[in-house]
Amino acid sequence: MYAIIENGGKQYKVSEGEKLKLERLPVTNGEEVQIREVLAVNNGVNTIIGNPYVEGVYISGRVLGQGRQRKVIVFKYKRRKDYKKKIGHRQHYTELLIEKIYMEA
Repeated sequence: MYAIIENGGKQYKVSEGEKLKLERLPVTNGEEVQIREVLAVNNGVNTIIGNPYVEGVYISGRVLGQGRQRKVIVFKYKRRKDYKKKIGHRQHYTELLIEKIYMEA
């Protein structure tokens, strides 16, 4: 069984027991989280696709920690104009352990 969820403008394919890094959520470590933005769900027999979300389906997960990704370097350059700009960015994330995919009847 798997589901496709939306978080931070991106889509993720998740299944039970999987670890996942999402955009930062305002939660603490060990807290239970429910994600209701489920775009599609497959239970092994059939697939349900939402419009835009599937009604009555949500993902339950536990927060493992908060952190920051590796640094991404952004380098801007214009030749012959003496213009160079180097900046870095580290995206914040929340790591989740997907515990269960619930399908309400």
